Formats: sequence, structure tokens, C-alpha cells
Amino acid sequence: MAWFLLFIAGLLEVGWAIGLKYTEGFTRLWPTVWTVAAMAASVALLGVALRSLPVGTGYAVWVGIGAAGTALLGIILFGESREPLRLFCLALIVAGVIGLRLVSAESAS
Repeated sequence: MAWFLLFIAGLLEVGWAIGLKYTEGFTRLWPTVWTVAAMAASVALLGVALRSLPVGTGYAVWVGIGAAGTALLGIILFGESREPLRLFCLALIVAGVIGLRLVSAESAS
């Protein structure tokens, strides 16, 4: 359950990071409200997940999901660079997240 909550927390991190773009410097009410709500929910779920996950692993996975997801949505929504080296670096982040999950599963056995 902790890994599921951590995954949802990571998705909410993507949501608030992208939401920041739509707040236009916190000058638009509803995008700001949704962004702040996503921030609070993301951190709250991270905190719950960290009750049973190692803090270093949990935080790294949360940040990795957020960073990779935000970069991918930046490409899709905002036409950011699709340069092969950038995509390769994003793949490294995803591989790191998967690796941390696998290593944590082995050490829990």
C-alpha cells in the first residue's frame, strides 16, 4: 500500500508542478487553488508512505516520478525539447526509480 500511495503522491507532484505554469505566478484563482491542493495532497501522501518506506528511497522515488512526469508533460503540453539526449536522461530517471523500487523489494524480503 505504501508504494501505491507513493506513486499517487508522485503523480500529484506532476500535477502541481504543471499547475504552477497555469497559475501565471499565482494570479489566477482556480489554477492556484488546484495547484496548492495538489501540493498539500502530494506531501501528505508522501508522509504516509514514508511511515513504512525508507526516507531516502521514498523521497527519491517521489522526486523521480515528479521530475520525469513533469518533463514528459512539458514536452506534450508545452512543446518543450524532444532532443534524444534529453529523452535518454529522462529514461535514466525512470530506470533509477524502477531500480530503487526493485532494491527496496529485495531488502524487504
